[in-house]
Amino acid sequence: MLGRLWVRLPALSRPVLDSQVTGRMEWRRRYPAAERKKFYQNVSISQGEGGAFEINLDRRKLKTPQGKLFTVSSEALAIAVATEWDSQRDTLQFFTMHLTTLCNTALDNPTQRTKEQLIRAALKYLDTDTVCYRVEEPPGLVELQRNEWDPIIKWIENRYTVEIGTSTNILGPSIPKASKQIFEQHLSSYNFWALVGLEYVIHQLKSVVLSLNLLDRNLNVEKAVLLSRLEEQYQIEFWGNVEWAHDYELYELRSRTAAGTLFVHLCSESSTVKHKLLQD
Repeated sequence: MLGRLWVRLPALSRPVLDSQVTGRMEWRRRYPAAERKKFYQNVSISQGEGGAFEINLDRRKLKTPQGKLFTVSSEALAIAVATEWDSQRDTLQFFTMHLTTLCNTALDNPTQRTKEQLIRAALKYLDTDTVCYRVEEPPGLVELQRNEWDPIIKWIENRYTVEIGTSTNILGPSIPKASKQIFEQHLSSYNFWALVGLEYVIHQLKSVVLSLNLLDRNLNVEKAVLLSRLEEQYQIEFWGNVEWAHDYELYELRSRTAAGTLFVHLCSESSTVKHKLLQD
């Protein structure tokens, strides 16, 4: 149940001296383990000073791994994060809480990156973009890449008035400097939080082209993920599927990509969700 509470939450992952256990002075990892026993019953959101939204676990306020108060500017994002915590069962499976992780990354900024550094990191994927690398054989995969990847490259080229191209050379296509500058200018329109999410999506898909198609709603998550794994899917159809491995990887990739896409949109959204959505 989502209600409203206002009491402080002890840090979930502050460094704790472990010398009594090991006999040596060690610092535990700042970030939580993959799982932890659930320690709360109710999850709520509240609006603090300055209008930022906070997450409450029972009577405690959520904090980041570095001990900062967990706050977001979007009410919709706060509800989405609260839902992640509310859906946990007997143990907290942090590896399933992608929105929480992205918020922690934006709040703590552990590597102290600037907006410009995030943009440069994202654009580096253009030089090794998945959909720009083509094979010369087998003929079936060559045709599949052409039929599935060419239209989304063409869409991006028309949408942003850029030139991308493809290559069978291991070095990849030579993307004009002017095209990269146009992409840089476009990414500069995103705020810092949205760029954190965008880089996350690009990292999942290994493709700027697919990520922009997805964020611009020319592709849905399922299609974008499928296109990012086109060669692997071709091999699976030829050799067969290992259900416990391939299916799990596919579902995980969809989950991470969907969360990153939602994060970008919610961090770019200026409107707020009505308070009635907090009610059961």
